[in-house]
Amino acid sequence: MNKIPLTVQGAEKLKEELQRLKTVERPRVVQAIAEAREHGDLKENAEYHAAREQQAFIEGRIKELEAKLSNAQIIDVSKLNQDGRVVFGTTVVLEDLDSGDEVVYQIVGDDEADIKTGKISVSSPIARALIGKEEGDIAEVQAPGGIKEYEIVEVRYI
Repeated sequence: MNKIPLTVQGAEKLKEELQRLKTVERPRVVQAIAEAREHGDLKENAEYHAAREQQAFIEGRIKELEAKLSNAQIIDVSKLNQDGRVVFGTTVVLEDLDSGDEVVYQIVGDDEADIKTGKISVSSPIARALIGKEEGDIAEVQAPGGIKEYEIVEVRYI
């Protein structure tokens, strides 16, 4: 299996979710199943079937997180060679050359991406256009509305 790139923060969030699922959610659903069993006939027991369904979801998510973490390549951007190039994990300040607006993105792994918090996936078109470029370079991004141009104003290694 291929290594999955993760930032240090992204790996921590996945570890926290895994810990919560194992120590809080799993015991809670096991208790709910036990209580539903006490109500008698399992064939017509909606609480039992709902709890079993939730248990299956939790166990699936635990397996998924364990697989991702075991195949993770955790990259600490603060320890990278800070030569001004855009690489995985860097935070990039961009200026939209059409509108003059500035946007700030951090390039992260697919599981960490959240556009609302300015985290874009390394496999997204904008991240692919930025990787390898330096401050002052122009990145052309193929957007649904045509090509958008961004100037790289700053590259941060935080």
